Amino acid sequence: MIELAKRFIGKECLVYAFDNNHQYTGVIREVEGGALLLDKEGQLEAINLDYVIRIREYPRNKNGKKKSVILD
Repeated sequence: MIELAKRFIGKECLVYAFDNNHQYTGVIREVEGGALLLDKEGQLEAINLDYVIRIREYPRNKNGKKKSVILD
């Protein structure tokens, strides 16, 4: 998972964890030591990769704007 998460560095992503089905949104800044560092509007958050089940880029519409509703 560490090598896969490194592909998303610098991109705005949705990170899904299975601790109460929590979803994190932000730009992935760093992946190291079994954790990823997520930047959300200037605030950093460290997420343990052992609990991450899915990472994907934030979906955008055909004009390049972020989608307001994400149904998963």
